[in-house]
Amino acid sequence: MAELGRTNTLTVVELASQGAYLDDDDQQPILLPNNQCPEGIQVGDELSVFVYLDSDDRWIATRQRPRAQVGQVANLEVKDVNAMGAFLDWGLAKDLLVPFSEQKQKLQVGQQCQVYVSIDNTGRLIGSTRLNRFIKDEAKAQWPGADDPYNNGDRVKLLISQRTDLGYKAVVDDQFWGVLHNNDVRTAVRPGQRLTGFIKRVRDDGRLDLSLEPVGKDKVNLLADRILDKLKQQDGRLWLSDQSSPEEIEQQLGVSKRAFKATIGRLLKLGKIRIEDQSIALNDAEPVAGRQPQGPKPPSKQARAAAEQLKQQSAAQTPSKKIYRNPRKSAKTLSLSSKKSS
Repeated sequence: MAELGRTNTLTVVELASQGAYLDDDDQQPILLPNNQCPEGIQVGDELSVFVYLDSDDRWIATRQRPRAQVGQVANLEVKDVNAMGAFLDWGLAKDLLVPFSEQKQKLQVGQQCQVYVSIDNTGRLIGSTRLNRFIKDEAKAQWPGADDPYNNGDRVKLLISQRTDLGYKAVVDDQFWGVLHNNDVRTAVRPGQRLTGFIKRVRDDGRLDLSLEPVGKDKVNLLADRILDKLKQQDGRLWLSDQSSPEEIEQQLGVSKRAFKATIGRLLKLGKIRIEDQSIALNDAEPVAGRQPQGPKPPSKQARAAAEQLKQQSAAQTPSKKIYRNPRKSAKTLSLSSKKSS
């Protein structure tokens, strides 16, 4: 049976002047209008179509794909507001209605908002900005004995929802809330953005901590491939080392120094690279003598000691404070000295 608000595979059962009628053997044929029919369509063809309601609330099919289906969340723009509610552009000829009762805050034309698509109790396709009605805080098994939905390291789809003091709140796979902490955000993100992410940790209470990079061994493997690619692009040598600052590593690779060191250790163990004075190099790269890495070189111990000695000498040569005598007392002292001389 065809599902309203979802993509279905249906069979062409009749060709008519207004289009093709599709059927899945369980209900009345559904019209696919002429402007949606593929060239050369024939009875018996199977088509993948999205089923929704037209302006007369009749089931109708389209080969277009909306930005969200029933049970999904999307970031959509408000096109119009009238006495019924707000109408959002979701990629189809008929806009998606968000009734006033489903608006967390009153929507305005031109506004971007995150909407959950559902079917109301009258059978209409609607959107709702009251996400907490549909998105769960805890990702736990639905019944005793069942497996939990996620394990640490699982790949997931994210929709960034809002900025918080901790980082970013995100919708995970259109079902659960998760948190992307500030220290796990190494690239610019914004509310409404769709990203691929990873489960960093499933807490004891079922809440989800997220990451934009693989975690554990997967993270090391991904970073190892990235470093090897960068080495090949730069003639087999990368001017980073154990002595590089966290800022340098972050700028060139977008990862923490800790992750960099762990990955370099693995590549070294596998015999892929060798460690040089101020760089790492592929094992088949020619040694480079006399070349300095780009950017300022950190001062040596001798340079730091010389700078400290110079600082101390400068302090010793600084003039002492002037002593101002009491002029009346000084005059009295001068008078006594004159009497003794005479």
